[in-house]
Amino acid sequence: MLEFTKDQPLIDAHNVGLKFSTNRKREDTKSLVYDFLLGVTKKESEFWALKCINFKAFKGEIIGIIGSNGAGKTTLCRVVSKLFRPDTGYIDVKGEISALLSLGTGFNKELSGKENIYLNGMMLGFSKKEIDRLYPEIVDFADLGKFIDYPIKYYSKGMKARLGFSIASMLEPEILVLDEALSTGDLSFKERAARKMRQIVNNAKMVLIVSHEIDFIKNNCTKAMWIKDGTVKAFGDPGKVAEQYILAATPPKKKKSIVSLKETERKIGKETIIKVSGIGYKYRLNKKEDFWALKNISFTVKRGEVVGIIGHNGAGKSTLCKVLCKINKADEGSVEINGQVAALLSFGAGFNKQLSGGDNIYLNGLMLGLPKKRITMLYDDIVKFAGLEKFIDTPVKYYSSGMRSKLGFSIATMVEPDVFIIDEALSAGDLSFYEKASGRIQEMISASRAVMVVTHSMGFVEKVCTRAIWLEKGQVKFDGDAKEAVKRYRENAKKLKKQEKQVKNRQWKSNNSRRR
Repeated sequence: MLEFTKDQPLIDAHNVGLKFSTNRKREDTKSLVYDFLLGVTKKESEFWALKCINFKAFKGEIIGIIGSNGAGKTTLCRVVSKLFRPDTGYIDVKGEISALLSLGTGFNKELSGKENIYLNGMMLGFSKKEIDRLYPEIVDFADLGKFIDYPIKYYSKGMKARLGFSIASMLEPEILVLDEALSTGDLSFKERAARKMRQIVNNAKMVLIVSHEIDFIKNNCTKAMWIKDGTVKAFGDPGKVAEQYILAATPPKKKKSIVSLKETERKIGKETIIKVSGIGYKYRLNKKEDFWALKNISFTVKRGEVVGIIGHNGAGKSTLCKVLCKINKADEGSVEINGQVAALLSFGAGFNKQLSGGDNIYLNGLMLGLPKKRITMLYDDIVKFAGLEKFIDTPVKYYSSGMRSKLGFSIATMVEPDVFIIDEALSAGDLSFYEKASGRIQEMISASRAVMVVTHSMGFVEKVCTRAIWLEKGQVKFDGDAKEAVKRYRENAKKLKKQEKQVKNRQWKSNNSRRR
């Protein structure tokens, strides 16, 4: 491990610029064929994702990167991680880098969590002996229980995020780069992750983290960087930088506009649109063992309801969404849905990465059963709502998770389904899009539609949801008033945190007594 003086920067970026081109390459043959079949002719162009980026980062710093989707945050992380080479300028990075740039990156879905720890560790250059030493700490921090021996394909996004962060942070890098890696984590894990980051910098290392959670940046970072249109708009004190960003990102209020987190009007109809009766769903882990992800789940949803689904990572929220969408078939019970369903279950689900954003609008629209003429009519509205005008002809493989989230949400809602199911897909959205998405959900309510949202944002649940269902270990812990559900969930989280602290104190005392 290298040694650095306090005044020597670990990252030194000077006039860094990076451009993407929409020119077709061999790997983009699918896009060429798709455009030909649709009769679409596109002009070749390029755009600069980063322009004249200058900054220095030193050991002991936690630098939070904020900005709207498409601003260049993910691209900068990839440049720092040496995945992209700048077209202009240079970036000097000293020290070993551990990066978590997207959920599940580097994971083999068929292998267990344990096997993936060793796989990722060895890919990062660690010996089996070193991983053996760190393994208990990684497993303890991820807190996945018996899931650690299950294949990754059964993990929710939050569980993948926990394991990915635990591996990346425990392998003792000089520089830890996190791109929206905590966006799908539950409350208790985010607190532990913040403590771990502070521990890393206390050991004379540094952390670079991209997040849309402004409070997290203000409370846990030593500096903040605001990126807009590929350039650094502000860099320095987290509170001051965040204030500038919020002022610029928040649109001026209009008298009749629907703003983010406006409390939803109770316009709930009498018609039942979703009826779930005693459903159970199990994963076949091996020939002898099954795991019940859902047990005896029953509830109904009326037209006009916005139902928030809350719970810790691994509680069964994502599995429930997949059962409702008929991706997974329940092993017990029944699901009745009266109307068309549209779902946004993960960042970029259903997208072809080689195709452009525009091509994917047509692809997803056709898969949802819309005629090409109807998609063409909606196309401009979808692009405008997503706010991706500059990037719509760019292959989706260059999109950040937030950009994919925006495009997926825009496509799904423009279809105007009777039931809209969202699984953590808004967690990577920026402030302005979060407002637009909240407003769009409220418009759907006024049109007597039903919405189900899986989220770890308790503020969203309290203000936008008409009701909340709290899942715990695959069962319904509470079903009722949204504010009451959040209150009980938070109280339970505090209780678990206290119990965890007591267990660690007992372990510490036990270890000390043995040493004596």
